[in-house]
Amino acid sequence: MGGAAGARDDVPALVTLHVWGVGPAAVPAALGRMALDRALLRRSGARWTKLLGTGSGRTFTARDADPLHWGLLAAWDSPGDAAWFERSATARAWGRLAQERLRLAMTPVASRGRWGGLAPFGDPPPRRPPADAPVVSITRARVRLGSWRTFTRAVPPVSDDLSAVDGLRMAIGVGEAPVGLQGTVSLWRDSAALTAFAHGRAPHRAVVERTPREDWYAEELFARFAVTSLEGTLAGREP
Repeated sequence: MGGAAGARDDVPALVTLHVWGVGPAAVPAALGRMALDRALLRRSGARWTKLLGTGSGRTFTARDADPLHWGLLAAWDSPGDAAWFERSATARAWGRLAQERLRLAMTPVASRGRWGGLAPFGDPPPRRPPADAPVVSITRARVRLGSWRTFTRAVPPVSDDLSAVDGLRMAIGVGEAPVGLQGTVSLWRDSAALTAFAHGRAPHRAVVERTPREDWYAEELFARFAVTSLEGTLAGREP
C-alpha cells in the first residue's frame, strides 16, 4: 500500500498520522479506499503521504495484521495544508466508514535514513522536546528477503518487553505490505521514557547491536517527533 511521492530533504512544517478504526462489515470498503485514495492524495497538497495497514507489530508477519485499523502518514508544508485535508474527499470518506479515529499532529525533532529512497521528514537538527511533553517514534525498514527469517525471530522479545515499559502510551505496527516493508509507531509520555527504552532495555539493545552484523535491512528510517496535538481514540481508548 502506498501513497503520493515527492518528499524533499527540507523539514516539513507538520507531520500527521491518522488511524481509522472500522467495523468488520466495512473492511472491504476500507481495502477499496486504500487503492482509491492513492490518486486522491496526489492532489491533496501533501508533500508526502503513505497509506498504511496496521497490526500488533509482535512478529512483523502477516498474522499480526489488524484489518479493523488503517492509517495515513503525511508530511505537510504548512498547518493550513494539513487542515485542508480534514475537509478533503479522502478524509470525508474515511469519516463515513470509521467507528473511531485517532489523529496525531507532530513536528520532526530527529530523523535519519530513507523511506522509499526519500527523506520525508527532512534532516532536522536534533533537538530535545520539552521535558514533560509527549513524543512519537517512527521506525520503518525494508527487510532483505534473505534476512526475513532471522529478523522475525529477533522481533518478539523486543515486542514482549515493550509492552511492559513505563511511559509507553501506544504502540502499533504499520506497513505498506503484509511482508517485507515493516514499521512501528510508538507514543511516549516524554523523551526520557523513549530514550530509556531505546538505550536501556536489554532486548532492544541486543537487536540494535545485531542489526549491522546481520545486515537485515535494505533500507531503514528512524525518526522522532514532538507531539503538538492528539485527538480521538484507538481501540476504544485515548492513548
